[in-house]
Amino acid sequence: MTAGYSKQTLERAKSLRRSLTEQEKKLWGALRDRRLGGFKFRKQQPIGPFIADFVCQERRLIVELDGSQHAESQADARRDVFLDDKGYRVLRIWNNEVTGNMSGVLAAILAALSDPHPPIAAQWAPPSPLKGEGIDNGANLG
Repeated sequence: MTAGYSKQTLERAKSLRRSLTEQEKKLWGALRDRRLGGFKFRKQQPIGPFIADFVCQERRLIVELDGSQHAESQADARRDVFLDDKGYRVLRIWNNEVTGNMSGVLAAILAALSDPHPPIAAQWAPPSPLKGEGIDNGANLG
């Protein structure tokens, strides 16, 4: 295992990067090189045993492009729970939206990016006195 994923998962991700669907190519053209709001995205990124279509690590956002085979998928639901437990949000977008409403897709991604998801450790960490959190410096004394 490397960085939480297997060599097999990494090889599969590399293969997927070379064979993007038409919709993935179109969306990647809008996301790559910090073209959307200055945010860095990676394509076909392994996370644990899964491969995310597009990931913005800075905002812990995963963008998944789905075809009709993903409608009400139990496997996708389990995958989303795993990714949520790792501190990611998953934004699912239908392939036909990329084809027919790219501006709406990009607006939805930007909206999700503008509402940052806290890193998983910060969700349960107590306030840090070293950072001035949780300290009453007397300012609130009457």
